[in-house]
Amino acid sequence: MNIIDAMNWRYAVREFSDEKITALELRELLEAVRLSASSYGLQPYRIVVVESQAVRERLLPFSYGQSKIAKSSHLIVFAALNQPDDAAVDRYIDKYMKVSGKSYGELANLSNHMKSALVEKTLAQRQEWAHQQAYIALGNLLTCAALMKIDSCPMTGVDSAGYDAVLGLEELGLTTSVICPIGRRNHGDVQAHSPKVRFDYDEIVMEV
Repeated sequence: MNIIDAMNWRYAVREFSDEKITALELRELLEAVRLSASSYGLQPYRIVVVESQAVRERLLPFSYGQSKIAKSSHLIVFAALNQPDDAAVDRYIDKYMKVSGKSYGELANLSNHMKSALVEKTLAQRQEWAHQQAYIALGNLLTCAALMKIDSCPMTGVDSAGYDAVLGLEELGLTTSVICPIGRRNHGDVQAHSPKVRFDYDEIVMEV
């Protein structure tokens, strides 16, 4: 299936079937998401995979009763850093040294540049920046899932504080950004047969 066919195939699933996606499929999908682009490559978020039925039932009250939270194959939660700061840069630089074999001295200018860019932002701006990076990863998940014929439904209509409490995110310096149940569509989902409503090319693309 090519990319356009995949994009036409996908939709925001309202009702998932009981079918589970395989561990291999899940790993491949998450590996693709791991490779997502992010500002400076810092990836200021974590990806929480919730398979436990008990945990998902606990999340339901913070999901405004949307049953797909509990009835999908897996629930993916993107959690952004609460305080993106020098520690996030240091973590990245440590990884950079291991992957590239370069010394800290060779990466000092890069490190200082990234730290300077972050310190110029207020805490609120840095938090918004971290959420924006999580959304880039979400977009990649949706596209790759469609190519793999895995259904999805991105959702922001949740109580982030409730999710943080159930998943213990605050203790990890994280907060819920966006969630996405994944799995296989229920064949009785009426939304699956609805036309895809998108603006035409010339209505959405501006060429200058």
